[in-house]
Amino acid sequence: MARITLVDDDENIVTSVSLALESQGHTVKAYFDGASGLAALENDPPDLAILDVKMPRMDGMEVLRRLRRASHLPVIILTSKDDEIDELLGFNLGADDYMHKPFSQRLLIERVKAVLRRANGGLGDEDDPEAVAPRALKRGQLTLDPARHDCLWNGLPVKLTVTEFLLLQALAQRPGFVKSRDNLMDAAYDDQVYVDDRTIDSHIKRMRRKFREVDPDFDAIETLYGVGYRYREA
Repeated sequence: MARITLVDDDENIVTSVSLALESQGHTVKAYFDGASGLAALENDPPDLAILDVKMPRMDGMEVLRRLRRASHLPVIILTSKDDEIDELLGFNLGADDYMHKPFSQRLLIERVKAVLRRANGGLGDEDDPEAVAPRALKRGQLTLDPARHDCLWNGLPVKLTVTEFLLLQALAQRPGFVKSRDNLMDAAYDDQVYVDDRTIDSHIKRMRRKFREVDPDFDAIETLYGVGYRYREA
């Protein structure tokens, strides 16, 4: 099962979440402030990170921002704030999922399963990755390798989060065909995870920014206002 790093300054939440995840066979390491959590994530990357927003020494958003400089590690954000601004900021920084406190342990476990499944290319625990992993996808200057979670543009690496990778893969599989936001939600999220249109827009915006860091002229993802997105045909 997965190695999970939990960073939250609430000891009760750390205890209850750790017990719930460990009951599913996961290994959990817990940290109680953002600075020590970030150091652990950088020095010993787990399979998944769960970050609280409000923490001493460094808040969860800053931890996520620094983590995303060099890592596409799957991240679930926790917050006690009932504010969609925080949610949009989290997705803009590259969070893969978001949960408001208080939450049920059962729901968190399902979200963890969903994010890990997406990170594994949709494979279940019983599947043989070597036998069923999809082949690398090439579209002009773009190369996507789901088995290795590698993305190259004109031979240069582009670091994408799990969600960004799945969204790009859905678009690039059929160049020229329009994908609505609902189509993209289905491609990147499990049924039990609800996100709104702005979340998809935030992921696309961040993805474009990453590609333009390696190619300022990148324009392969086209917006059709009021309809959705499509990958330009070469």
